[in-house]
Amino acid sequence: MFETPIAVVGTIVTNPERRWVGDQELFKFRVASNSRRRTADGTWEPGNTLYATVNCWGRLVTGVGAGLGKGDAVIVVGNVYTSEYEDRDGNRRSSLEIRATAVGPDLARCIVRIDKRRHPEATPDAASADGEVGTERDVDVDVDVEIGDGRPARDEEGLPLSA
Repeated sequence: MFETPIAVVGTIVTNPERRWVGDQELFKFRVASNSRRRTADGTWEPGNTLYATVNCWGRLVTGVGAGLGKGDAVIVVGNVYTSEYEDRDGNRRSSLEIRATAVGPDLARCIVRIDKRRHPEATPDAASADGEVGTERDVDVDVDVEIGDGRPARDEEGLPLSA
């Protein structure tokens, strides 16, 4: 109820933080989305910047934590809300936050190659007794992500994902 969906295309601007909140794991980072506008002479000028804190929970923690880091171009989909708090001086502040439902690399600004995928096999002969077509099959996923500057993405231990 009262959830506001949002999609943000931007860049991760902080080192992601992985921590436990109670019995759930959280992966958190800040993203900046910059606007540009074309001037009358056809050149581009920078516009405003939107900064938001992205909170990844559940299955997102593993995927985002292993493949993305500071400086990476991302697309974040989720629900936006404001978080209110008091700063060290006792002043009331608020922060724009996104509870992510999906996070991925921005393919307009990086190259991603997926060697094997996890997907449902939808074939007519695989119909189940309840009339559903297809079954999901687990497959090892080997993903190579190359960031725009040619460096490979790394997991939390600093190893290339293709290693």
